[in-house]
Amino acid sequence: MALIPFLAQTVLISLSGVMAPGALTAVTIGKGTTSPRAGSWIAIGHGIFEVPLILAIFFGFGSLFNIPSVKLGLLIVGGLILAWMGIDMLKSMRVAEVKNTGGNRSPVVTGIVLSAGNPYFLIWWATIGAALIFQAVEFGWVGLSLFIIFHWLCDLIWLTILSTISFKGGHLFGTRFQQIVFGICGSLLILFSIKFIWNGIQLI
Repeated sequence: MALIPFLAQTVLISLSGVMAPGALTAVTIGKGTTSPRAGSWIAIGHGIFEVPLILAIFFGFGSLFNIPSVKLGLLIVGGLILAWMGIDMLKSMRVAEVKNTGGNRSPVVTGIVLSAGNPYFLIWWATIGAALIFQAVEFGWVGLSLFIIFHWLCDLIWLTILSTISFKGGHLFGTRFQQIVFGICGSLLILFSIKFIWNGIQLI
C-alpha cells in the first residue's frame, strides 16, 4: 500500500472510532457548554496519553492489554473512574456550579484521565491500532509520525466540533440547557461505568 492510501485509511478508521458515542464524547459535550475550546484541550490531553501509548505498542507492550487479569483490572478501574466523573457531572447540574464546570479538573487533565481509564480505548490500540501502527512503520519513522499526526487531528477536529456546537447551544438556551446536557452526559458516564464493571465481573 502506498503512503497516501494508507493515510486515507487511517483517517477513515480513526474517525469511525472517535465519532462513536462514548465517555470522551459525553464529557466534551458537557465541558463544551462553557467553552468552545474545551474539545481542543481535551484532545490535547488525549494526545498526551495516546502518543506514548502508540510508541509503547510499537515497541511490543500492546500484548499486555490482552492478558485477562490486566483486562479485568482495566475494566474495574476504568468503570470506577467513569462513575466518579459521572457523579461529579450530575452534581454540577445545580445552577450555582454550572458556570464553573469541571471543578478543579482542567480539560487537558480530563482528556488524560478519560484516555487512561478507558479499557476499550486501550484494547482498541492493542488490536486495530496495533495493525495500523505496523502498517505505518513500513514507511519508516516518517510514516509512523504522519500516522500519529493524522490520527490525532481526527480527534482534535471532531472534539472541537462537539464542544463548539455545545457551547453555541449553551449560549443560546442558557443555564437550563447546560443542566440538561450535564444530566444526560453524567447519566451516560454512569451507564458506561456500570457496563465496564459488569464486563470485568464476567471475566472472573
